[in-house]
Amino acid sequence: MVGNASRAAIVRNRRITGLSADVIAELVAELGPLWHERHQAKVASRPRKRAVGAGAKHRLVFVDRLLATLVHLRHGATHDVLACWFDVDRSTITRAIGEVRPLLAERGCTVSPGVRLRTLTEVVDHLGASGKTGIIDGTEIRVRRPAAGRQDRDKFISGKSKQNAVKTMVLTDADGRMLFCSPARPGSCADITHARQLGLASLLANGPAMEILADAGYQGLGAQTGGRVVTPPHRKSNKNAPDWYEEVHERQRKAHSSRRIRVEHGIAHLKNWRALARHLGRREHMSDIVQAVAGLLSLQQTADLTSARQM
Repeated sequence: MVGNASRAAIVRNRRITGLSADVIAELVAELGPLWHERHQAKVASRPRKRAVGAGAKHRLVFVDRLLATLVHLRHGATHDVLACWFDVDRSTITRAIGEVRPLLAERGCTVSPGVRLRTLTEVVDHLGASGKTGIIDGTEIRVRRPAAGRQDRDKFISGKSKQNAVKTMVLTDADGRMLFCSPARPGSCADITHARQLGLASLLANGPAMEILADAGYQGLGAQTGGRVVTPPHRKSNKNAPDWYEEVHERQRKAHSSRRIRVEHGIAHLKNWRALARHLGRREHMSDIVQAVAGLLSLQQTADLTSARQM
């Protein structure tokens, strides 16, 4: 395991984990007891031939497990590299990341100190109560191609990028702050289909009045949600359109694009975490990875905003 000096250097340097020291301390205080409780429950639930507490002890304490997971998510470092860095076996790192990553994914997105959004229903209620504008967009993450002969092998091929990918729906506010990231779906799933499967149309149709900005991939949701989803304007004339119509249409399209550009910025911040740039591991872990990174990003955004207000 790493020494105290190395551990302090990892915590102190924000470039290594993408998080400030205060945020890491908050994660340790919150997740440490939860991890210990789940570990003890797992140990007590299986048949035993010796007393609880007997046998080999952990060489990797929880703080190091959390730091290894953060470095893996931030820089895409392989388990072999992390095992050498923390001076443990590769299987120890794999097990540690597999235990910590779901805890991070379950935290949800932090919108203010003590307030988190874990489900799409909570996000819709938050936007309705605050009167803020939301912005949605889909983003793709490249993954390995399924093995030959596997059922539904082609469903991961994206119709947009023509590559094997998974897709997630990102929802931010008008300032680009992360509010929600959906579980991952195969890349062949259309943006509007994904939104409907998540129940967004029914939540907005039966929910409070609000405005959700979206791109052309979501055209059709506006009619289903009573105009709550706003998409780029349709072309009313496709043949022999006068010059003034082309100018008006282009101006309206650019105005809409300018309003929803913040969600692109939010997605760019997500992709700064190398685990989401291209994933070479198991596709089954992508939902936890996406939601874990979104939760960490929103927590740091909230901490930075709170610190700026106090200055």
